[in-house]
Amino acid sequence: MSKISFAEKIKNLFKGGVKNESFFDDLTDNLIEGDIGAKTAFEISELLEDNCKKKHLVSDEEILRELKFILSEYVKETELLPQRNGLNIWMVLGVNGVGKTTSVAKLGNFLKKNGNSNVILASADTFRAAAVDQLCIWGERVGVPVVKQQMGSDPASVAYDTVSSAISNGADIVLIDTAGRLHNKVGLMNELTKIKNVVKKLIPEAPDDVMLVLDGSTGQNAYEQAKQFTKATEVTSLAITKLDGTAKGGVVIGISEQFKIPVKYIGLGEGMEDLQPFNRKEFVNSLFGE
Repeated sequence: MSKISFAEKIKNLFKGGVKNESFFDDLTDNLIEGDIGAKTAFEISELLEDNCKKKHLVSDEEILRELKFILSEYVKETELLPQRNGLNIWMVLGVNGVGKTTSVAKLGNFLKKNGNSNVILASADTFRAAAVDQLCIWGERVGVPVVKQQMGSDPASVAYDTVSSAISNGADIVLIDTAGRLHNKVGLMNELTKIKNVVKKLIPEAPDDVMLVLDGSTGQNAYEQAKQFTKATEVTSLAITKLDGTAKGGVVIGISEQFKIPVKYIGLGEGMEDLQPFNRKEFVNSLFGE
């Protein structure tokens, strides 16, 4: 027997009937099940209840529209393309298995197709041979060059070489794929700080973005990863992957709200074009199967 999706559960709540305390309790439960997070779910339900009273919202259509509006206000979005003239440096973080390395290649593909003709990838996840090989294969597939060194090399050295090459070649943007380790927060923080420092020697304004990639299908585990990474270093944007085939899309709203970090991209599949720009209104509509 198939599970009822988040969208179906919410829509079932809106099939007539009085919007009493029981309705808002059920709504809170469904939002939590959708991985929005308990604190945010309670806030959203309370805000909806208050707004219904203040705005005299009665019909299912009016209340559902208000819920969608509230949900869209809870998630933050940001600019998708480089905002500073000259070479831009983006660092990409995330644990192994969340789709970080493939997201770097897909991001390179997206940027290349949207006006950034000269994109370079830095394979600074040097502790996994698979990550280096994977990035090279994907880079070849999308026609974006990859700078790499031997496995076990200093990640900061790879980043420095890549940025130096980018400056020489008049590149638009460098995407740095960093190591996906979390077991030692101090080591991770030191490593990321070192990468930032060597890059700043060449581009004082860098990095322009520090993007954390999270697996949207893992629910509460994604919250924990966000918590650990934001403790270890500054994170300025999010990319949420593996949202296809999961009813857990609410994690996007919960994490963005809890950590006050905007969402930049979402991954909806394995294909090269499946990393898509995040649009909060379209995303909220998709939660309702629209």
